[in-house]
Amino acid sequence: MGVNGPAVWVRVEGKGNFLNSGSLKEFAQEMVNRGYREFVIDLEHCAMMDSTFMGTMAAVALRLKELGQGHLHVIHCGDRSRQLLSGLGLDQIFDIRSNGATAPECEKMTENARDGANAEKRERAETMLEAHEALCEAAPENLSRFKDVLDYLKQDLHQTTAGK
Repeated sequence: MGVNGPAVWVRVEGKGNFLNSGSLKEFAQEMVNRGYREFVIDLEHCAMMDSTFMGTMAAVALRLKELGQGHLHVIHCGDRSRQLLSGLGLDQIFDIRSNGATAPECEKMTENARDGANAEKRERAETMLEAHEALCEAAPENLSRFKDVLDYLKQDLHQTTAGK
């Protein structure tokens, strides 16, 4: 997950399911609250999606529609994913494309933020925070690109720590 200019990018690695739907929901809500209205969901590396994940995507699109601005774009959508989304009527509220550009920052971020499927939320958040801090250290102009993401991850880590 990351921000590239005015768009929020989410790259789904592996399965889009109930295990990661909560994280997507929280992140999307925070980004909408911060004023972002364009969301890009990249399914190039998505092996499958369950109804919870697709419903979470739908909730984001419906929230943008309720606000009267913004869109949810699905890119690199293969035939099976397109069938799943269309079967639920989500092609009516999503902009679905078979191809699409990839935000370079998202590629770097996911390379640095990979962890096992059973990793704890805190470990994942720490890894993502460290990856974004490294991007900002490597190129100071990245700070403006990732400020909202860094703030969100720090807040998420604080809440996770306070909850233990």
